[in-house]
This record gives sequence, C-alpha cells and structure tokens, in this order.
Amino acid sequence: MTNMETGAGSAAATAAAADIRQNPYKADFPLLATKPEIAFLDSGATAQRPACVLDAQRRFYETMNANPLRGLYSLSVEATEAIADVRAQVARLLGAVDERGRAQASDVIFTRNASESLNLVAKSFAPCVLEPGDEVAITIMEHHSNLIPWQQACRAAGATLVYLYPDAEGRITREEIAAKVGPRTKIVACAHVSNVLGVENPVCALADAVHAHGGYLVVDGAQSVPHMSVDVRQLGADFFAFSAHKALGPMGIGVLWGRHELLDEMPPMLTGGEMIDSVTEQDAVWAPVPEKFEAGTQDAAGIYATGAALTYLTETVGYEEVASREAALVAYTMERLAELPYIDVISPSEAAAHHGVISFNVRGIHPHDVASILDMDGVCIRAGHHCAQPLLTWLGVENLACCRASLAFYNDAEDVDRFIDGLKTVWSTFHA
Repeated sequence: MTNMETGAGSAAATAAAADIRQNPYKADFPLLATKPEIAFLDSGATAQRPACVLDAQRRFYETMNANPLRGLYSLSVEATEAIADVRAQVARLLGAVDERGRAQASDVIFTRNASESLNLVAKSFAPCVLEPGDEVAITIMEHHSNLIPWQQACRAAGATLVYLYPDAEGRITREEIAAKVGPRTKIVACAHVSNVLGVENPVCALADAVHAHGGYLVVDGAQSVPHMSVDVRQLGADFFAFSAHKALGPMGIGVLWGRHELLDEMPPMLTGGEMIDSVTEQDAVWAPVPEKFEAGTQDAAGIYATGAALTYLTETVGYEEVASREAALVAYTMERLAELPYIDVISPSEAAAHHGVISFNVRGIHPHDVASILDMDGVCIRAGHHCAQPLLTWLGVENLACCRASLAFYNDAEDVDRFIDGLKTVWSTFHA
C-alpha cells in the first residue's frame, strides 16, 4: 500500500478532469436521474442500466414473448431471431469474425454470468486436456470465480495450481511469466483487468507464453468489457468470459466465447431440453455449438436487453469516450484522495493504471464502517474482500478487507467531491 502524496501530476489531473464537471449521461439512467442524492461508485460490482435497456427488456415481453427455438409460429421465430442477432452482435464486439468480417456467432454461448462461463471451461474443457503432473497458472489477483474452478479442476486431474505474482505496482512482469509458464503449463487463466487493483494484465504476453508450450489461455473479461474494446484474436485468447450486468446489461446474462474447435470437442456441463440433437431410451446426441451448452429455456428478454446495452455502450457513448472520461475521473479521484493523509491507496500509484477501480483503506478504520458512514451521505462504495481473498492475504491487507470505489463514465466530479467529503466525515467521526 502507498500513502498518496500530491505531486507534479496534480495539475495535469485537474486539467484532464475539466470536462467531468458536465454530465450528459446521468439523464439516461433512471435510477441516477430519480435519485440525485446518490453518488454511485460501485460499478465494478454492477453497472447502472440506461433506460434503453429497461425498455428493451419490457419490449421483449410485450411484443415477442415466446419460447425461442421451440415454435414455428411468428412470435417464437421473432424471439429466436432476436437472440441470434444479439449473439452475432457479441461476436462482433469481441472481434470474433472471419476473414470477410462476418460474425462467428456460433462461438458465443449465453450463460447466467461470467462465473458460470468460467466454470463451464473448467468443468468441460479442462478434463479434456489436464493430466496428472500438468500445471494451471493463474494470477494471485484473480476473482474467486476464476480461481476456485481451477482449484477444483486441478484437484480432479492431479494437476498443480501455480500462481503468478505482480510487482509493487501490480504488474505481472515478463520475468514472472517466464518463471511460471513452462512446458507443464496446460492452461493459463487470468483476469483481463483486476477487480481490486484495476490493472490491465499482459494478456498477449501470457498467450504467447502458454501457446509456445501447446497450452491454452482463458481470459476473465468481466472488468474489461465495460471499459475498453476487446479483440479476442489479438489477445490470443482461447476462451473469453464476461457478464452483461457489469456492461450496462441485465443481471443473469453471461457470455462465453471460445475457439470453435475447442467448443466442438467439449462435452456439455448442463443437460436437458434444447441442447440435444436426438434422444433414445439409453443415449443422446448433442446439438451443435452453441446450443449444446445452452440447456433449458434461456433468459431471452435478458439477452435481447443485453443487445441494447452493448449498442448504448459502443455506439451511443463509444469506447473512446468511455476511456477518456473514466481516465479523467480516476485521475481526479486520485488527486482528491491525495489531499487526505489518512488514506492508503492500494497500488498501483499511477492513476492511468487503475481502469475505473481504486481500492483503499482509511487508516485505523474498518472498511465496513467506512462504507456504512459513506452510505449515510448517499455515497455507494464496496467494502470487503471483493472475492479476492488470496490477493488481499498476499498484500497483507488488515482484516482481509478494503474499500473500493469503482467509477463509470456516468459519474462526474460532483460524485467524487461528495465521496471525498464523506471520507472526511468518516475520519472526523472516529477522531472528534
């Protein structure tokens, strides 16, 4: 941890933050528009939803409510086509296109969340390639959703789980990669962006290292898709997972993209309706990808609304605007935190490395108390272990808990100012 100090970057941060006094986006988000007393700084846990997403979910039920894939009547066909359109939209979002630029939609699987997507890879793909003596490499900063499944997969296969550790600034170095990814490494699984440190991991370098030994790369994109454009081909990913609800979409929708040849060889994790080609009394033949992995009735309205969310994110706002605005917000927040000598910000020290996430503690005050007092002023942050207990243990964070402010493009400088004022109240409450 580092105690933030005001330095030469302050003037630049202030200049960069000039436009965040204006906010053209809050009016698009009903909860933020109707509750102006709230400063929502917990988008790393779940994003707010713009009205177009809420409208899309309602529109599905009002205009095309039918079970997709199962009916030949027009409502069912329309619902089926709506899901197919979003599947293709997600493929294009992730850069999963062929040489002619056509979306490879069949490589996109809809799940309940990123956790289920990662479990699907660990439970269905890992047993196909892991053998006793093999290694799975992950970073110490993984969310439990990309850690516990690999613990289980290694235990089942007799493989070893190997951890990569960052340097003092939260970076996984090339030296660490070379030391930990070798001939025994069958799978590397890593977060694209850490949900605690906010750092972007060197996914391309990890891909090169594991592919050099014939292994596979699994990327948890839950914290990257809301903030930056993604190209799975450029990253070198073999599998890529994310959740809709962190990217302005509804809860209960996840995505798994995988290389088609790998998905084709994997067995399904769930079985039941709609994921079969044929069934006899004693056997079944699976449907092709992606239906093979989508047993039962999907949340069609949620998938449809996810399409609206991604359209808003990428077209109405655009990733360039998201990146520039969030960078200014983080820089301004770091500058304001530096005014408070009792705040310990968890590395990295450079604002540009945080990608919307700033984790910190108020010296001598439990994070739960900090969050509760901030809530009295309408400021919403996260406090706890953030589903990253091994990371906090390795960092030596007291009580295995810290505070986290996670910003999105729909925040503004006023939200940050209220956050800082709230922290002053926290400190004065305990030091009257």
